[in-house]
Amino acid sequence: MVKRSSPMRMALACGTAVMAVVLTGCAAQNKREVLSTTQVPPAIGPYSQMVAHGSTIYFSGMLPLNAQGTAIQGTTIEEQTRTVLEHIGAQLRSQGLSYEDVLSTSVFMKDLNEFAAMNKVYGEYFKTAAPARATVEVARLPRDVKIEISAVVGRR
Repeated sequence: MVKRSSPMRMALACGTAVMAVVLTGCAAQNKREVLSTTQVPPAIGPYSQMVAHGSTIYFSGMLPLNAQGTAIQGTTIEEQTRTVLEHIGAQLRSQGLSYEDVLSTSVFMKDLNEFAAMNKVYGEYFKTAAPARATVEVARLPRDVKIEISAVVGRR
């Protein structure tokens, strides 16, 4: 005797298969992914340049270093801010993104008396719809630089 599947059983099986495919696809997008580019100085410690999770990329703090990561680029807050933001731009481009995709930044400064000068340069990179931002003065930064900036970025 051949047992035939009922239309209800067939629909349930198809629905279950579709849900499994959909849920598997969603889970794959939320996997942690370490990203890097050779267009910026290498990490100077045990951390990743960028880590993605889902549609968000977390950029580690960027310092104003030369391409090899061996020397500070610039002596003024303006020069160092520009260097850091250019490095962030290179990271963004490596992921097919732009400054408009930056959701939030954290700015760490050695001296908040230089805030206006830093802010002027910062504004050149974030002209419209600037990201959320926190800026704090710190006692000391790696390599005794004047500024470090980290970012949270949204993928398109």
